[in-house]
Amino acid sequence: MVPFEHRRFLFVTGKGGSGKTTVSAALALALAARGLRVLVATSGAKERLSAVLGSPALTTKIEPLQKNLWGVLLASEVALREYGTLVLHSETLVRALFDSKYVSGLLAGAPGLKEWALLGKAWYHANELEPDGSPRFDAVVFDAPATGHGLDMLRVPKVILAAAPPGRLRSDAERALQFLRDPKRTGFVVVTLPEEMPTNETLELLQALEGELSLPVAEIVANSSLTPLFSAAEGHALEPFVMLSGSATESALAAAARRALAERVQAESLLRLAATAHPLRQLPRLNGGVGTPQAIRELIRFL
Repeated sequence: MVPFEHRRFLFVTGKGGSGKTTVSAALALALAARGLRVLVATSGAKERLSAVLGSPALTTKIEPLQKNLWGVLLASEVALREYGTLVLHSETLVRALFDSKYVSGLLAGAPGLKEWALLGKAWYHANELEPDGSPRFDAVVFDAPATGHGLDMLRVPKVILAAAPPGRLRSDAERALQFLRDPKRTGFVVVTLPEEMPTNETLELLQALEGELSLPVAEIVANSSLTPLFSAAEGHALEPFVMLSGSATESALAAAARRALAERVQAESLLRLAATAHPLRQLPRLNGGVGTPQAIRELIRFL
């Protein structure tokens, strides 16, 4: 496996509610702590990344968050304007085009264009160079959309190659797809929960990433994993009491049974994930929750 710090682009995705943003924040901080210059990017109107990092709200402008770490909120409208400037080499012409209600309506209705703008901007920063030719960032961590939207975004370069005529858009899509498929430069981090339904969705996501899109999976992260309290035999003996209620003793026994059941489901889910042959990392369930900078610092040591 190519270590995280040797990859220029890490695309973090997974089922909604699995802790994808938490993992993105912890991973970005872990890489920054190793001395790498890291850009962490996210998208969406209600970004949570800044709250998890304990920083001011992210904007569409790249801004420093702490030592070795910068952040940016990816917005399709801004990204499209920036891409237009790169292609046309004229901010005046770009303003004239994008301020036209006809052009704006056309862009808004073009299938996949907004997704390409977000993915393309993240890819651009992973390859961006300083005036002296050195990389602006050593790594870009993209807190990407959840499974369905994330896959739609990743399908766009193939759609462009199939439909677009020769030109800048097609050549950029081809270069982006080559970059995304290179396991030495790019890795897809799939975040899940060690439970039955999230595991089912994760296995489907892995099939789409590898089978349909030929993209390199760096790791599976099983977030919010329980520390086992019971042996398999103890769990089996407890499970019949899962619906018990009444006295304090019976309630305690039922709670123990529910914990044993959750541990069994977790063990089965982890076995299914490990069978994929991808590196599997477990992050612990934190008693105080994960939505705070303190929790993120605790998770860093597992990355």
